[in-house]
Amino acid sequence: MPISETSTQQSAAPATNRAGLRVGVVGCGYWGSKHVRVLHTLEMVGTVAVIDPNPDRALQLSRNYPALEAYKDLDEAIPHVDAVIIATSPSTHKPLALKAIAAGVHVMVEKPLATTAADAREMIAAAKAAGVVLMVGHTFEYHSAVWQLREMVQNRELGKLYYLETARLNLGLYQRDCNVLFDLAPNDVSIVNYVLGDMPVSVQCWTSRHANPQLEDVAYLRLHYMDPDVTANIHVSWLNPDKVRKVTMVGSEKMVVFDDLATQERMKVHDKGVSRPPRLVDELTEPPMSYRYGDVVLPHLVMNEPLMVEDEHFAECILTGLTPLTSGANGLAVVEVLEAAQMSAREGREVLIEEIAGKPEKGSADQHRETMSRLRGR
Repeated sequence: MPISETSTQQSAAPATNRAGLRVGVVGCGYWGSKHVRVLHTLEMVGTVAVIDPNPDRALQLSRNYPALEAYKDLDEAIPHVDAVIIATSPSTHKPLALKAIAAGVHVMVEKPLATTAADAREMIAAAKAAGVVLMVGHTFEYHSAVWQLREMVQNRELGKLYYLETARLNLGLYQRDCNVLFDLAPNDVSIVNYVLGDMPVSVQCWTSRHANPQLEDVAYLRLHYMDPDVTANIHVSWLNPDKVRKVTMVGSEKMVVFDDLATQERMKVHDKGVSRPPRLVDELTEPPMSYRYGDVVLPHLVMNEPLMVEDEHFAECILTGLTPLTSGANGLAVVEVLEAAQMSAREGREVLIEEIAGKPEKGSADQHRETMSRLRGR
């Protein structure tokens, strides 16, 4: 029943507001509340349910969405939902997802999919056996600017790609059950994997604990890719004075910067670079390289709301049987990198992804093009 100011309890036979999927959001904090808002706009979704032990969260959301249904936990909600979005702390992702999957409920899990690659594989196997959709919330893979970065790499618009660099920094928020690596790095690992169309072959990672002796709050990752042969550097931090969300790609012909926090000029393509002189000279006064400075181009971006595209894609996959763009295998690929990074930081060495046993299956290029075409057409 809809939530009222005097009651946040659900009746045994909840009313469906309109025809469509019944979707529950497990955990209605920062990200969960955003999913609630988006789900209310989707025609494919008929009923939205809040699944949270804190009744105040449901009550607060109900002021904007009066038709919300509320349940105190997943066990109570399962008989009344077709799908759930799990937006709780990372350590709870696996048990909650497995419980929903066992009941035949479709699942989307916010990043990271799991805290270990073994757990992610168990979730994938369970979803396959149950015949339900398992999707991971790698939201930036539904961002139009990230789509454009991928196209630039595929079309070799930057020339030979030299390196990529990302920064995801802020003062907080410290998490209770995971370090900065598992909190922030999943976004950038998924972006780089998606833009390059591959996953790295090895990872090096350096972490530090400053403000909290139990949790790493600063991390640097170096990811090595084979196709294309390029290195990506990722910096994540909970201990930075400025909020930064930036991706930089440097090539032999051009360079591009994507600043997700910029209100204008979010993406800039710099026509600049360096090259060796036509002939080598012995004069120490001669510069060893020549520099080229050209125009700065601001590509036209048809801005979307990535979370809207992501949630709509989840609903479409449930209704049509389409494999999600960010499937369980996609989530596993990121978790494998995170686990390798954790091992690298602990052991002080470069770690091959092969050491984290079990490669994710890759989707076909044709399927990816078809999925992207459907998403862009909205």
